[in-house]
Amino acid sequence: MKIKAALLLIILLSNLFSFSQSGAKFGYVDSEYILSQIPEYKAAQGELDKTSLMWQKEIDGKYSEVDKLYKAYQADAILLTEEMKKKRENEIINREKEVKDLQKQRFGVDGELFKKRQELVKPIQDKVYNAIKAVAEKNGLGFIMDKSGQISLLYASTKYDKSDEVLTVLGYKK
Repeated sequence: MKIKAALLLIILLSNLFSFSQSGAKFGYVDSEYILSQIPEYKAAQGELDKTSLMWQKEIDGKYSEVDKLYKAYQADAILLTEEMKKKRENEIINREKEVKDLQKQRFGVDGELFKKRQELVKPIQDKVYNAIKAVAEKNGLGFIMDKSGQISLLYASTKYDKSDEVLTVLGYKK
């Protein structure tokens, strides 16, 4: 996987170099800095952090309850019949499953936190993207890259898109 990423980066950089030789202009932004200067983003991030912390405390409390049930079961196990042991074990397993399901519901890939982040942050990100695009077009830039985190291309003028040309060379387009 790392080899593919490195190869992709080399191809991207070589393409960027060849574009720069042909007159394409580049710019970059620091999206972390930009977002840190936007009060709405700070407020949204604060709300997400508060909600996340509240949900995590709830889940930690439920795991604590499961742990208490398990310790009580261990202490009582000697005195319990096989049927009572099975019943208590199933209760512990079911409670743990409920907590894991709640954790997935709240923090999973498409969980409530993800949806809340989309609801609060996506409009701000769209606003920033539109501003980046406007700056690029105003300054005649073909590409805008983001220097925060991993290198990523935020904006590319369609006149530099060579996808169809590559497909033609590969024989998939005429």
